[in-house]
Formats: sequence, structure tokens, C-alpha cells
Amino acid sequence: MTDATPPDAVPPVPPEVTRVQELEAEVARLRDALLRSQADQQNQQRRFQRDREDLRKYATASFIEDLLPSLDALSLGLEAANGQNEGKAVAEGFRMAIQQLRQILQTHGLVELNPAHAVFNPAQHEAVAQQPSDTVPEGTIIQVARVGWALHERVLRPASVIVSSGPASA
Repeated sequence: MTDATPPDAVPPVPPEVTRVQELEAEVARLRDALLRSQADQQNQQRRFQRDREDLRKYATASFIEDLLPSLDALSLGLEAANGQNEGKAVAEGFRMAIQQLRQILQTHGLVELNPAHAVFNPAQHEAVAQQPSDTVPEGTIIQVARVGWALHERVLRPASVIVSSGPASA
């Protein structure tokens, strides 16, 4: 035997086989890149759809925020008219106007935040004062000074509230 190759040596791989392996690896890499690109596109479409939906839902937010002081003024006028015997007809007019305006705003997603006797939530309420109370637990709203408003899930104006500080110190 004059063969110089040891008997346990691996025969050389033909260049065609190496090229096929390289191409298969390239196909796998490109397939992975395609799948990632498709996933990125789907995520982008979902983000775009969500952003478009948010834009539609909250497009009127600024307009509604501008209306809130007028709604407050109407409510105060109703309270003042209710206190007078001569103002009963005026009070009824105020009540009807307020009710109609609230219904219109509610159809567009406006929700009143009137949290009397609820637990204080800084995301929806603004504490304007604290007051000791033997009957109302600490951190609970005693009185609503001004109602708040939310458009869908977004708070436009927090409710201004007076919060219990718990029993008075002796």
C-alpha cells in the first residue's frame, strides 16, 4: 500500500456539496429575515390602527375641554335658580339644557367623574383640601367641590375633592 492517506481520514468534501450547504444556510437566513420583516409590518399595522383609533376617539378632547366651563356655569345657574320661588321656570330651563348637553357629550364618550364617598384616586381626583372626620375613613372623599370629566379612558379634568384625613387628633 503506497497510499499516503491514513485509513481513518475523512475524504475531502466536494466543492459542490459545500456550495449547496452555503446556499441552504443563506436560504434559512433569508427566510428568517422575511419572517421578521413580516412580523415588523404586522406590528406597524397594529400600531397604526391603534393610533388612528386613538385619534378618532380623542379628536374632540380640546373642544370638549372648552365646553366644560359653560357646563359648570349652567349647573351653578340651576343651583341658584332652584333656591328662588320665582326662578322655578328658569331652573327647569337650565335643567333641560344641562340634561341635553350632557346627553350629547355622553354620546361622544364624555363621562362625568363625581366620586362622592369613593377612595381618593390621584389619577382621577385633585385634592383641594383635607378634613378630619370620625365617620369617613382616611383617604376617602368627603365632598366633591367640582366634578371631573373623562373622555373615554382619558381624564380631561380631574374632580376637585375634599378628602378625609381620618379622625381628628385630640
